[in-house]
Amino acid sequence: MARTAKASTSTAGKAAKTSATSPARKRTPRKTVLVTGAAGSLAKRVINRLRGSCNVVAVDFRHKVEIDAGVPSYKVEFHKRDFEEVFRRHKIDSIIHVGRVFPHESDRHRRYNANVLGLRKLFELARRYGVTQVIVHSTYMVYGASAYNPALLDEDHPLKASEVTPELVDSVELESLANIYLWKHPELNVTILRPCNVLGPGVRNTMSILLTRSLVPVLVGFSPMMQFLHVDDMADAIVLAFDKNRPGIYNVAPEDWVAYQEAVSECGCQRLPVPSIPPAVPRVLSNLLNWNSFFPTYLIHYFKYPVVLDGKLFRDTFGWTPTRSLNDIFSYYRKQKIIASI
Repeated sequence: MARTAKASTSTAGKAAKTSATSPARKRTPRKTVLVTGAAGSLAKRVINRLRGSCNVVAVDFRHKVEIDAGVPSYKVEFHKRDFEEVFRRHKIDSIIHVGRVFPHESDRHRRYNANVLGLRKLFELARRYGVTQVIVHSTYMVYGASAYNPALLDEDHPLKASEVTPELVDSVELESLANIYLWKHPELNVTILRPCNVLGPGVRNTMSILLTRSLVPVLVGFSPMMQFLHVDDMADAIVLAFDKNRPGIYNVAPEDWVAYQEAVSECGCQRLPVPSIPPAVPRVLSNLLNWNSFFPTYLIHYFKYPVVLDGKLFRDTFGWTPTRSLNDIFSYYRKQKIIASI
């Protein structure tokens, strides 16, 4: 009888522990995360990293992205009414906003609608449907390229891109809008990430398109210092910012940099010298030779003057360190040229 009583007590104890721990597990459901720009290489990597621990919803303004089962995908323009239907169907907890129209992809009117009005709509929906975290992927270009830039630009440096580059007005306004919501609506826990040049497999931004070419224009007399970040390291940075949820504005960049013309050579490209004076010459050549997708006139200043980020705040706050070296990044572009020549 004693043994039976002891066994019953033990079983009851285990049952009590199970019942005590079971409710705790139920109180921590998986978060639902909306990832925009799902057709892009960076967003796809973020989705793959999050899908094991979160419910992911993918959206893109270009086309519906085919993703593995379990990840709903939508094609929708962010500034239109249809976007709200996504929030009605899914209880969104967090938003990672990677989707952005680049200047070489569209005209200024459509770009403004997608980038600025689209982000405003996203923030409005976030407030209306109780979203508690928003991460906005910005760009280092908002600082503007100038001969008077300091050696390292920290997060407090003014955003001057729109003063010298009208095509980047929407990028600066996008950041300004995110900044307003960061301070005015702390319940949204807004994090703004300003990365340097992101490169790697599948990336289709201007710098990546440029370095995939065999013959690359360089301005005579100019070779500014530049920073490069592998797309996998940027995906890791976004996921880390999501996990730790520390609102603010952060530069995302490694501690090393390289001269632009050296980067061109390291990527296996042949340099094509372009006269830099008078200033109108490179712009005229770019237009005449239809170089807009990889050497656009609005970025001429960025191929003249350095925009080097101080990424210390992000590294210290989130404990992030990039794991891919410059050689890892450049070797991808070298290999692509070898494959193309076979």
